[in-house]
Amino acid sequence: MVNYIEAVSAPLKNTGAIRLYSPEDFAGMRKACLLTARCLDELAAIVQPGVTTQAIDRFVFEFGLDHGALPATLNYRGYKYSVCTSINHVVCHGMPDDKPLREGDIVNIDVTYILDGWHGDSSRMYPVGQVKRAAERLLEVTYECLLRGIAAVRPGSRTGAIGEAIQTYAEAERCSVVRDFCGHGVGRLFHDSPNILHYGRADEGPEMKEGMIFTIEPMINLGKPHVKVLSDGWTAVTRDRSLSAQYEHAVGVTATGCEIFTLSPGGVDRPGLPPLSR
Repeated sequence: MVNYIEAVSAPLKNTGAIRLYSPEDFAGMRKACLLTARCLDELAAIVQPGVTTQAIDRFVFEFGLDHGALPATLNYRGYKYSVCTSINHVVCHGMPDDKPLREGDIVNIDVTYILDGWHGDSSRMYPVGQVKRAAERLLEVTYECLLRGIAAVRPGSRTGAIGEAIQTYAEAERCSVVRDFCGHGVGRLFHDSPNILHYGRADEGPEMKEGMIFTIEPMINLGKPHVKVLSDGWTAVTRDRSLSAQYEHAVGVTATGCEIFTLSPGGVDRPGLPPLSR
């Protein structure tokens, strides 16, 4: 049984109920998500061979402070960094360090800022210098998976429609969808109900209703979908060492479809790749 609750009446903890936010709440999310998107835009010029992910982490922290926001990941359940930086075969939750990025790497940078109590959550892939065609193709496929998942968002449909759209396309392109991690409700809480699976069937999952806010963040592998978490308790990698990619947007369900809160103000939602002609 799925319960829906007006967000204004809901406690600030994940109770399993799905929050329905107001137009005023959507305005708060726009501001937080715009700041996150602006930070990700700035990183497009910073991500270069020789730059460390530690330097990226420092930039994200300082950018947030300069704009009155705090990184949501900093000290979240013991995590010590302001950002997640996941390189090559790292699926998600990669921790910044002092190793320099190398020519040909691909890196996912996942930023969440808390601004006025709202969580702006988004991530993008960044090619480091010139990358191999296989890596570039993975980025293209993964970004298309994100767009197809977003296109499935509309009131009256079920969240499984998002997963079906992503899985159908990824597997047709001979890639695989990670099952171990998923999108999630977001807003006043960093992680909330419902879970948004990136695989499944259109008749599965909770019904989408106007006012819901959640992330869509498909993790797509060139090899098999299986992952393992390293001994640090955070870093998830592909078991077969194949490349993995992820793009993420925060979206809100509207009366006719959805609003994407985390679109790039500079038009660089897929850094290093040609702009789409849509």
